[in-house]
Amino acid sequence: MSTRTVMHDADIARALTRISHEILESNKGPEGLVLLGIPTRGVTLANRIAPLISEFGGAPVPVGSLDVTMYRDDLHRNPTRAPRKTEIPSGGIDGKTVVLVDDVLFSGRSIRAALDALQDIGRPAAVRLATLIDRGHRELPIRPDFVGKNLPSARDERVNVRLAETDGIEEVTIES
Repeated sequence: MSTRTVMHDADIARALTRISHEILESNKGPEGLVLLGIPTRGVTLANRIAPLISEFGGAPVPVGSLDVTMYRDDLHRNPTRAPRKTEIPSGGIDGKTVVLVDDVLFSGRSIRAALDALQDIGRPAAVRLATLIDRGHRELPIRPDFVGKNLPSARDERVNVRLAETDGIEEVTIES
């Protein structure tokens, strides 16, 4: 098995800064935005993007987490997944622009599950998707609005995002 590093800490920081600017530009400011991270690393990324948007846009952006475990279509293959906490900011999501944040977009199934989970919580005005890595191989018609890095990869390769808060190191690697 070989592993190569495709992003280091500075690359990740630059990508998140760019994503933050793109979210602000797309939304025409921070008003009405809510960031919802998909556990585990999507929550960490959302918590990094929110202060950047606040810094560049001049207003705070609420952040929460959206657990999609019970909405996944592959629970029969991996039934031992432990649900994580869903935390919706106090202002809710009704009428807001919700930006779902995830670390790696692959088949699109986690995002489909997130869209299903959102329906049980409220009715946003719009839903956008921000992902650090888009590796292709979509099985569903889902496309990210904001991407840190497009990383074409073989289906049998594994893309690992490691973040200081959860893994003690900052990097994105591909294992083949």
